[in-house]
Amino acid sequence: MADLRTKIEALLDDNRNEEAIDRLCGRRAARDAWEYALLARAYFQRGDARGDLYAGYFFANRAQLAGFDEPWLDELRSQHAEPAAEKKISMRGLSYPFDAVSQQSGVGTAAKDFDWIARNIPCQEACPAHTNIPEYLTAIFNGEYDRAYRLNLESNVFPGVLGRVCARPCEDACRHGWDGLGESVAICHSKRVAADLKESAPVVLEKWYPDSGKMVAVVGAGVAGLTVARELARCGHAVTVLEKHALPGGMMNQGIPEFRLPRDVIEREIEQVQLLGVEITCGVEVGKDITLAGLRDVNDAVVLAAGTLRPNLLDLPGKELSGIRHGLDFLLEVNTHGTAEIGRHVLVIGGGFTAMDCARTAKRLGAATVAFDNAANADVPPGTVLHAPRDHVGVWYRRTHNEMLTTPGELEELGHEHIDMEFLVSPVRYVGEDGAVTGVEFVRNELGEPDAGGRRRPVPVQGSEFIVEADTVLLATGQFPDGEWIDEALQGSLLDDDRWLQRDRDGRTPLEDIFVAGDYADGASSLISAIGHANRVARTVDHHLSGEMRVRDRVRIVDADDTGRIPEMDAVPLQPMPVCGVAQRDLTAEVETGYDDALAVDETQRCYRCHYKYEIDSDTCIYCDWCIKVKPRPECILKIKELTYDDEGRILGWEEATSTDETNLVWINQEDCIRCGACLDACPVDAISLQKVDFETAPACGRNAESETT
Repeated sequence: MADLRTKIEALLDDNRNEEAIDRLCGRRAARDAWEYALLARAYFQRGDARGDLYAGYFFANRAQLAGFDEPWLDELRSQHAEPAAEKKISMRGLSYPFDAVSQQSGVGTAAKDFDWIARNIPCQEACPAHTNIPEYLTAIFNGEYDRAYRLNLESNVFPGVLGRVCARPCEDACRHGWDGLGESVAICHSKRVAADLKESAPVVLEKWYPDSGKMVAVVGAGVAGLTVARELARCGHAVTVLEKHALPGGMMNQGIPEFRLPRDVIEREIEQVQLLGVEITCGVEVGKDITLAGLRDVNDAVVLAAGTLRPNLLDLPGKELSGIRHGLDFLLEVNTHGTAEIGRHVLVIGGGFTAMDCARTAKRLGAATVAFDNAANADVPPGTVLHAPRDHVGVWYRRTHNEMLTTPGELEELGHEHIDMEFLVSPVRYVGEDGAVTGVEFVRNELGEPDAGGRRRPVPVQGSEFIVEADTVLLATGQFPDGEWIDEALQGSLLDDDRWLQRDRDGRTPLEDIFVAGDYADGASSLISAIGHANRVARTVDHHLSGEMRVRDRVRIVDADDTGRIPEMDAVPLQPMPVCGVAQRDLTAEVETGYDDALAVDETQRCYRCHYKYEIDSDTCIYCDWCIKVKPRPECILKIKELTYDDEGRILGWEEATSTDETNLVWINQEDCIRCGACLDACPVDAISLQKVDFETAPACGRNAESETT
């Protein structure tokens, strides 16, 4: 210690104050009176910012409290006027000195609480079901698989299913994937770990309310219908789900191949819905076996969750030829019977999830054994017939791979399975002979301006037409809700001029006891989007039945000591998903084999844990700038002249200080913060606090409710 003191005094005698501060700040050991005194001297001598005066006085006081009594420190203090307290920013009369959320700890429902979640947990905000992703990733990292599964189950109903086939909007939003920060966390693969490695089975959530005596019929046992049913059962209502097919599950069973989604996973998670008291009746076709009016007569509410079974068939010349069918019909046949009749030259038109599933299924049925070199066909003369090699399957899409709606790695798996992709082509007409399709004429495209959805429009290149040989054409070109089964007397009230259901965003229709959920409301989307919409509709139905809004969102805020992260976690690379060999792939063998516990730890530690909030208490801050010195991002900690708010206290923006005299606040910009904890470790005066902020859905009434002051 004496050696350090001598070195620091030498630096200060040479007026090398910055070096002295850095040397003293870098020490992890507890400081004694002399170190405090030397820090005070360094700040007073530097004196190039108002924060230096605060820091000088702070450390001088600490030194004296620790027993330092040499007169030079008092002389140094007397040479500098103590800064006026009124220069510090007013925190607008808040009841506690933090400003990002409504309170330091407890349960909050203020607008600014939800705004903090939306701005700072991008994965959760992007998830239609608002799953608490950072918390369940942390649980997986800690080996708490049962807890992680239950966290998922609360919001998305089918964790094991979604851990395999989710569209993963969360990964597109993940902070780790932002510019300069690396690749997004493999959230979907990690979700599956909780389902695969948990010990509890089945997992049945508790009911929120006792039996209500109300009865609800749900039409359709897909993810939306089953989600609505589960949520209403938790609210105490008696729910019966009617399904026209032989098995419940909707697209999980009918549209997604078993090699992507094993059927026992579906069965287990549907069973968990049934164990809450939901009755599922299969083989009943509403509109044929029972009318919608009949359901209304014996139920207090009816929810239509019939999916999208009306195919979008391309209106092209030759559409009447045999050998042309919609992809969903093809997948339903294979998933029901284990096979389907196809030709030797299969051509799939489309670029989404269904197109990929059709192509990979056709391959497994023996249609594709030889690769087709599409790259050689870029400059063929107009009208040329391209002959497919023996037993060929290929996918043809009008845009590029950047515009395709597929999951990460799916295109690579197509390549591994020797399935061709041709981009920037659109079908013009079907070619046939003796009533059967023999090929498709395409035109080449170039990308034009973006459409309403942000994807660039394909523009045909004049004179670029060519014909591709095919004896089976599968159309993966979308599908729509089918309202023709609805009672004719009710169609005028429920269907608009385009034959879509009339509804609002919460699933209400013009008939107060009929609601609509999932894809049947909004058109074909994804499983997680359908679940998210169904959760919202379930609340609407419960409100109708009970007269109260009995389920609400809230934000739980708790103090924390640390996030459990260390800087070395940032350098861990994305963990690839293990897959089975191509030779082992058939209609039932699952291609992705899942993370083991070691891979799960490696991947989940990459999460930044964005649900942790660092915040600086302006009443304690001494403006020493230590946090700014260690910040890893340019705008994660800023010197602020003024923050701007709306009427509900949500931060709208800020004006950065251009000089030390303008600095009224040292502020952590939550949106740029990567939760590294460097500022918390660096702060010498404990002005930085850490809280965990979690989004929850919970009952708002009765014994299971919780007050905001909890």
